This record gives sequence, C-alpha cells and structure tokens, in this order.
Amino acid sequence: MGKIDRAALRQRIRTLEGLSDDERATLLQLVAEGRCYGLVWEDREEVVEERLRDELPVLVEAASLRIIGQDTEHELPRMDYELEDNNSREINGNSPGNESPNHILIEGDNLEALTALSYTHEGRVDVIYIDPPYNTGNKDFVYNDSYVDIEDSYRHSKWLSFMSKRLRIAKRLLSDRGVIFISIDDNEQANLKLLCDQVFGSGNFIAQVVWERAYAPVNLKKHFSESHDYVICYAKRIEDAVCNGLPRTADANDRYSNPDNDPRGVWKAADSTVGPVVKDKLYEITLPSGRIVTPPSGRCWVYTKNRFEEMVADGRIWFGPSGDSSPSVKKFLTEVKQGITPMTIWKYSEVGHSQDAAKEVKDIFGGESRFTYPKSMRLIKRIVGLYGDQSSTVLDFFAGSGTTLHAVMQLNKEDGGKRQCILVTNNENNICREVTYERNKRVIEGYTTPKGVQVEGLHDNNLHYYRTRLLPRERTNRNMRALVSAATDLLCIKEGLYEEWKVESGKWKVGLTQKDFRLFSDGGRAMMVVYNEEAIPDIVDWLQTDAIINSLFTNHYSLIKVYVFSPGAYAWDDDFAPVLDRVELCALPEAIYQAYKNVLPKKRAQRTTAETSPKGGEE
Repeated sequence: MGKIDRAALRQRIRTLEGLSDDERATLLQLVAEGRCYGLVWEDREEVVEERLRDELPVLVEAASLRIIGQDTEHELPRMDYELEDNNSREINGNSPGNESPNHILIEGDNLEALTALSYTHEGRVDVIYIDPPYNTGNKDFVYNDSYVDIEDSYRHSKWLSFMSKRLRIAKRLLSDRGVIFISIDDNEQANLKLLCDQVFGSGNFIAQVVWERAYAPVNLKKHFSESHDYVICYAKRIEDAVCNGLPRTADANDRYSNPDNDPRGVWKAADSTVGPVVKDKLYEITLPSGRIVTPPSGRCWVYTKNRFEEMVADGRIWFGPSGDSSPSVKKFLTEVKQGITPMTIWKYSEVGHSQDAAKEVKDIFGGESRFTYPKSMRLIKRIVGLYGDQSSTVLDFFAGSGTTLHAVMQLNKEDGGKRQCILVTNNENNICREVTYERNKRVIEGYTTPKGVQVEGLHDNNLHYYRTRLLPRERTNRNMRALVSAATDLLCIKEGLYEEWKVESGKWKVGLTQKDFRLFSDGGRAMMVVYNEEAIPDIVDWLQTDAIINSLFTNHYSLIKVYVFSPGAYAWDDDFAPVLDRVELCALPEAIYQAYKNVLPKKRAQRTTAETSPKGGEE
C-alpha cells in the first residue's frame, strides 16, 4: 500500500456526506493523530481537560507563605526610597539588592500549571526532572479522581494519555540545550520509551540510566527482588545539549603521579599499542637500555615512527625508571577532560538509595515520616549537574517531597550558583503545604535533626508559593479585564521581578492607584502592568519624570516592560509615543491567549466546527 496523502484524506472526510459532526470530527482526529508503530492507545480524556476547554489557568501567589532568604553577599538594608517629588517607594517582598534566586512552588494540577508556564517559561527551562506515577496498579496513580486498579483494562491507555499531554508541554518549555530526565520502573518503562521517542524524537534519546535504588534483597519476593529504577533522558535538540560530565574524584586523580619530576605536572601511563594492525605503525623500537621491542601479536603502535620520535623528544613517552620497559604514553592530568563521562549504571554508593532518601526527609521533619519513597538528593544533584550550569532553570512537575528544590539549593551553596527551581504538585492529603513547602522552608531556615544536630539553613534562597486559579476562557471584555487583573503574579514570574513600588491613593502626583497600574523593579529592570487604558496619558506624563526613572534603575538603565490592557494586539503605541525610548510594550491579554493557544484543548464549541472547517485551528 502506498503512502497516504493525509491532507487529501482530511479534505475528503470534510466533504463526505452522511456523516454526523461527531463522526466527522472523530475521523479527522484519527487521521491527525498519526500513531507511531508500536505505540497505540485509547486516548482517555481527563476532567482537567474538560475544565480547560472553558477556563484559563493563572497563578496567584500566597503572599503569607513567601520566604525571603538572607542574601549575605548583596542584601542592603530594607527601607523606603524618597523621590524628589516626595513620593515614597515601598518594597514588598524582597529587600532591595537581594540577589538570591527566586524559586517557585505551584500548588495545583500539573496540567494547569504547565499551561501557565507555557506563557512564562517557553524555551527557558534547561533541566527537567520528573518522578511520575509508576502505574503499578497499587494505588499510586490517580486518574480523574480515582485510583487506577491493576485490573483496569484501560490502565496503560490512561497513563499514556496522562503522560503524553504533559510531556508535549514540557518539550515546549525546554531550551534548545535543555534535557529531561524521567524516573520509571518496569511497569511503564517500555511504553514511556516509545512515548518519548514520539514526543521528543528518537534521535534525541540520550541514555537510559539504571539507578541502584536498593542495596539488600527482599527475601519475601517469589522470583526476583527488584533493586533498580530507570532514569530515561532525552534532549530537546541533541546537537545543542552539552554534558558537563561528572566531577573528577580524588580516587581518579590519585592515579596520577610524577616519578620523573616532569615540569608539566602529574601524569598517568597509558598503553602505547592498539589493534588491529596498521602497517605504517608496525616497527621496532630501541629502548634507552638498548633492548629492541615490538608490539604484541595482532597489535601495532599508537603512533607512526615519525610521530613516536616527536613524542620522545617532547618527553611524552615513558620507558620505566630504568629505561628498559616497553614504552607508555604519558597522559597529563592538566590535559585530560575535566568532566568524567558518566556511565549508565549508577550505584547507590555514588548517588544514594531509597533508604538514604527516606532518612533525609525524616531528619528534616524531626523523625516524622511524612512521605514515602522520596528520591535521593544525591541522585538529583547528579542529574542537574550533568546538563545544567550555575544559572540554569530546573523544573519538576511531579514534585513530591520537594527533593529537586533541596538539591538545587544545595548545589548553589556548593558552587556559588544562582540556579532557579520550579516545583509543581497537587495538594492531595495536604502534600504541597505540609510536605513540599514545609520541607524546603526548613531547609532554607535551618532545622534540628532527631539526634539534636543543628543543620544550618541554606539562607541565600527565596521561595514563592503559588496556587492555580481558573478564569473564564470566553473572550468578553469583562473576562479579558479579569484575566489581565489576575495575571500580575504570572507576569512577575515571567519577568523575574517581585519587588513592587506600592501605589497608594493620594501619594502620587498624578492621582493614580493600583487599580490603574502596578510597578515592579529590582534596580536593574522594571515592569509595569497597566489595567486601565484610560490612565495611559497620566502614566506617560509620569514616565517622563527623570526622578522616577532614576529611582527605578539604581544599577543601570533599561527599558521598562509595559504590559497594557488592550482588546486586541494593539498596545497603544501612539499613546505611548512620547516615552517609546523608555518602554517596551506588550498588549494583554492577547499575548497570553497566543501562548495558551498552542497547548490548550479546543473549546467545546470548536470540537466539531474547527475540524469541519478547512482552516480549523484555535480561536
């Protein structure tokens, strides 16, 4: 059978007579899905998808749960800034000069949270680590508010549907050099590998790591005692992904010495022969002792004769302390790759095991066991260290006990980095508030172990706690204004600006209030959110005041990012004309609609009409 022209087939389905709208839409969906060989499942819609057909997610901060760390290197005294016109700037949240990384914890369904992050972080995440439900059939996977039982005939289809939707958004969030690591066990490993081949492309597969999570057998097991999990790794674009390698250990460096006092430093002897035989590398070598040697049978020298003589002249060949040993090549420590290439079996002695992880969490909670099966912090530190740098953004949208954030903060302490971590988890059984948040609150502030050991806090970190909130999706003027009003925290996340100039009635010469606009600045960058377009003339006058601009930018001047309400894509450029050299404009909520358009399920009214229309598409 020849290759089918899908476009022509879709057009033919659209023109077929005798089909209901639902039948036509189903056929078009089947054609569009393009299932890969070896991976076919029955798509099972989730309740959260139904909600997202009518509503849009935003993120709203629980300000009372905000944790502001102590940036001991950069923090300045907290104060109000007096402007020349006697208007006062009050900072809410971070103290001016606080350069601690702003970590984010989101409480809510991760499909809603990922949708929101598709606006704030598309193409900006460097490392994703997730530990999704393993779908064991033993009450570990909840689908539409019910546990998926091992006897459920749609068990694997539900899991694949669930994971596919989230992984497709996760791919959009990855930067070009970004990578994703996914923990899994034998229940879904084979399905997950095929799914990731489909989502990320088989050519972007990096490795499937075996993590030795247990060190002793469970003798009650009938056949085998499982001692490992898998960690599957894919790149967004494998040609752009950079592996940093593992740090060199003291044991690895101890293999180097300097018996001949070479001024280039310590070195290690390497074999000077190789196989199979290459004719021009097969020759006799006369040792300094006068003895003549040749390579072993079936092998030849690494270098041609001329190159070998050059290496001898450069002092890079070792003939032993007496000059009578077969030649070795001197490999200097200063010239070897600083990162050790990781192997795909990770022993518990290197990255910890499940009992290590459980003890870590119990120690933080004073001996109380609040979470089962957490991941080892050493495991996550290795993952983040392999493909991230000191300024990377790390995401975990199955956050569990919050190990990923703990690991990121620990790495920052060890190497002075400013990595940012984003965690997402639901609040089933109060896990987000009482485990994920509380664990990392204690890690930042410090805690005492059950044995009475005082553990110093990782103070140079800020943590912002958000909850997902849903707003009507229909584009009425009222709904659009409500979306812009509710999106302020979303914009703070997008711009990384949390320090607000508090607007109070009567304090501003132009008589504006927070109902008109809000302003955020960290001294180097600034953002304004304009809710009332009728206030633009007064805002423009205000922005022409040099004293205001000078106070916004204590470090260096940059354009003010202005998000302004507009019923369309026009950002009132003509009205802002006098200050276009000071602002960068963006119309809201259009920018949010455009970002969400790529990830939201189709609206109810469009599920049939979009497919039967030749153009189709979103709103």
